[in-house]
Amino acid sequence: MKKIFKITLVALTILLLANCKRSNKSTSSLTGLSFNDPKNGNYIRGNSFNDQEPPLGMVGVEGGSFTMGQVQDDVMFDWNTTPIKMHVRSFYMDEAEVSNSEYFLYVQYMKDVFPPSEEKYKHIYTSVLPDTLVWRKSLGNTDILSENYLRHPAYADYPVVGVSWLQANEYCKWRTNAVNLKTLIDKGHIKNIFEMDSIKPFFDTDVFLTDASKLFDGDSTVYKKGVGRTIRAKGEARAGKDDFEGRKISNADGILAQRFRLPTEAEWEFAAKANIENREYNNIRGRKKYAWNGKYSRSKSRRFRGDHLANFKQGPGGYSGLSGWSSDGADIPNKIKSYPPNAFGLYDMSGNVAEWVADVYRPIIDSEANDFNYFRGNIFTKKMIDAEGNVVIAANDEEAQVEYDTLPNGKIIPKQLPNTIKYIPITKDDTTLRRNFMVADNSNLGDGDLNSSRFYEMDEDQLEEKNRMYNSPKKPTKEVDPETGAVTLVNDTKERTTLISNQTRVYKGGSWSDREYWLDPAQRRYLPEYMATNFIGFRCVSDKVGPMGTGKKNARSLIR
Repeated sequence: MKKIFKITLVALTILLLANCKRSNKSTSSLTGLSFNDPKNGNYIRGNSFNDQEPPLGMVGVEGGSFTMGQVQDDVMFDWNTTPIKMHVRSFYMDEAEVSNSEYFLYVQYMKDVFPPSEEKYKHIYTSVLPDTLVWRKSLGNTDILSENYLRHPAYADYPVVGVSWLQANEYCKWRTNAVNLKTLIDKGHIKNIFEMDSIKPFFDTDVFLTDASKLFDGDSTVYKKGVGRTIRAKGEARAGKDDFEGRKISNADGILAQRFRLPTEAEWEFAAKANIENREYNNIRGRKKYAWNGKYSRSKSRRFRGDHLANFKQGPGGYSGLSGWSSDGADIPNKIKSYPPNAFGLYDMSGNVAEWVADVYRPIIDSEANDFNYFRGNIFTKKMIDAEGNVVIAANDEEAQVEYDTLPNGKIIPKQLPNTIKYIPITKDDTTLRRNFMVADNSNLGDGDLNSSRFYEMDEDQLEEKNRMYNSPKKPTKEVDPETGAVTLVNDTKERTTLISNQTRVYKGGSWSDREYWLDPAQRRYLPEYMATNFIGFRCVSDKVGPMGTGKKNARSLIR
């Protein structure tokens, strides 16, 4: 009898605590007002978000402190990877590089939404196509790769190459929208627009959150339900089968995924080094040369002893080894996940293809730079508002034209995709009495240009005649023939001493065509953001919201 009484008492206590906890979540503990209650203002409070799941294809990287920069001998003597202690926040990262099949899905989607047969969209499709001619060699027979590497099923799971930084960045934006569209369809908030021939499957997360009526040609019947329930007045007719129920979804509901983006240099290097496997409590045991533990590029395990742990060039002509005994299994990029992952579960962080990161390149990372989630390249913007106070949508009607830009290599890209929100740089009024930032474009901050010189109060045009730290080429200008309308690019003819500019981006990691030296995650190289090669690919990351990690601390405390 006593045992039954104890069990009943415990059960009642648990039930009471659960009700108290639920009550606290649905009611303001400071005012008593109800949350998410249509009868009391329907004020929003998001539900608990302690169980964030890793996005598809990604693994969790628990943040922490590490030594960013080179800790091995600098045989190149460039000293552009000076060690600096850095902290990185937790995030999610793709297990492997974006593959040909995944990128080709993006290409097909863009062709479907913005058909090149329409004059208005004719340059959008071509702007996302990888440059397959990066495989050509003046003294080499490589045409089979130019013709097959992107589309042939034999290479479907190989990392995509021939993609510029600009293209990789646009893919990340598209992936955000594609994932959120699929989420809303799966949760029943939106009809499956892929089955509706009358509507193009275009979706933009920012437009959806700002003004959903601007999507799907204004067809409101696409939206099936929102969040919560709709309270109707007494005597009001019940909602029909296809009527919208609840309130509109907002960012506070936690339904939509965090945006996908390219990793910062600090995030990529932290994830590649994976110091979690050579850590003892709060100390690092030794220094890592590669993405894996140990100082050799071959496996020491009994089963795979002698096998290469990455795909790289061993010497002149040594891309794969002898016939019948391939040293690394590939002479070009290999299929993703062909080599063992590092301690975070990430594949090919050393070798296979190098990878674009988000940062604007500068030769050194100043020791006085921000030591918390360092990133160079921030451009702070805000939504563009018209005279009537409405958010401006780019080319959102039949007559509006898409604005295009011509890159230095002659390629034409859209300045902004149609039906997306226009953003403009913040102004001086937005930074009044601020202490954390003062300008919109922070790419040059502290590197010897205007804001780090004694001429910081001058305008850019006044500084033009002054000495500059980086004497980089200027963007080509366009000259239009008044008679024929032909556009000619005129390059900067002044003698230049460097390629470093705000359009130059960092890429990390060694590749199939690099020697072992570049497998060190600390190594950094750079290339103009509009150029592509046959050895640079990319992978995406997504921010983790809430606590750094989950679960108790242990030897390998990864985000689950």
